[in-house]
Amino acid sequence: MRSFSLIFKQFSRSVLLIVGFAFWGFSAAYAQTDAAKGETIFKSKCTACHKIDQIMTGPALGPQLTEETDDKYLTKWIQNNQALIAAGNPKALAIVKKFDGKAMTTFTELSDADVGNVITYVRAEWKTISEKPKVDPNAPGAEAKGPSELVVWGLIGIVIIAFILIIVLNKAAGSLERVLANNKNIVVEDEAVVAETDKNVLLKKILKNKKLVFFILVCGTIAMGSWGWVTLWNTNVHTGYQPVQPIKYSHELHAGQMKIDCQYCHGGAYKSKNASIPSLNVCMNCHKVVKTESAEIHKIYDALGYDPKTQKYDSTAAKPIQWIRVHNLPDLAYFNHSQHVKVAGIKCQACHGPVETMKEVYQYSPLTMKWCIQCHKRTEVNAKGNAYYDSILAAHDKIKKGEKVTAAVLGGIECGKCHY
Repeated sequence: MRSFSLIFKQFSRSVLLIVGFAFWGFSAAYAQTDAAKGETIFKSKCTACHKIDQIMTGPALGPQLTEETDDKYLTKWIQNNQALIAAGNPKALAIVKKFDGKAMTTFTELSDADVGNVITYVRAEWKTISEKPKVDPNAPGAEAKGPSELVVWGLIGIVIIAFILIIVLNKAAGSLERVLANNKNIVVEDEAVVAETDKNVLLKKILKNKKLVFFILVCGTIAMGSWGWVTLWNTNVHTGYQPVQPIKYSHELHAGQMKIDCQYCHGGAYKSKNASIPSLNVCMNCHKVVKTESAEIHKIYDALGYDPKTQKYDSTAAKPIQWIRVHNLPDLAYFNHSQHVKVAGIKCQACHGPVETMKEVYQYSPLTMKWCIQCHKRTEVNAKGNAYYDSILAAHDKIKKGEKVTAAVLGGIECGKCHY
């Protein structure tokens, strides 16, 4: 019994050491979630004008935020740089002069914590880029994400339970040692001899120890429950989904290098529920004379039944291209592109990510209800000069005057109100 107590003490010390390192590791990982949140905001708000290590419309942010260490000033600049310029802030005026008076977009909807997360992400990413060989940012691969809060707190709970159980079992082992010391008539079996005769003696002792078995069962239940919860929570969340399309169309080339506006191809985004997949005739506006030798362009010709030599169409040879849908919402969710693009003035990148850098389009955002609600909470409504909100205000004024207002005045006869 005394030998078992010594073995248990050594085991408990090892467990305490491992748990301590695990707690420290997960604490560090949890601290990195600030950078992960900053990455999400950076990609949705900043990538249209900035890169961390390259100059775009604006400067490379990595060196800029590393050189500038006054985070309070940076927060004010990012949230409302126009206010700093109007107030005659020396740093703000110097930046305007350096970049030839180019105005930067204001982000008043971002909280101080949001801006701090972005700064943390940019500095950490710049440090990584500076220390390691440069990697192609367009290479396909899953984005690094910090651990979810649920997993982190679950692991912290397991660590706390492990500490409590180890302390209790240590006290129990000490009590047994004192009982043996006070009762000299108790004969203790030589465990070394038993170990030689019975190879499974340790397993039998563990199984007889109800507290240890209970501890193992509790840990297993918590671990399996956490795994099951996370798995179910992420069911049908297809972030990173990137199917192989029948034609290798590069958004990096068309939207990035050639600066073609998204709505030139996806014309439905500003006037209907669906952004719509462009017809091949839109492609032919350019590719009737551009890159006619490309194998990918010839797939368009084959689908249209077009002969580039005679420049004639054969409708009998035409066949549709089977594009694979990337972004797909469940039937219970209603999303209208025109309300977001035309009425709210939201850029495509806010939901679809930096498509101008994608060689092949993939699902950038999770598109979950939580993600949409968070966006609605932080997005400020701009009602000035907006025909939609002007009509609502006019209807409210009529109601105040006692005039009759029908549902049709508030858009009640629009097709999208009832039909998908």
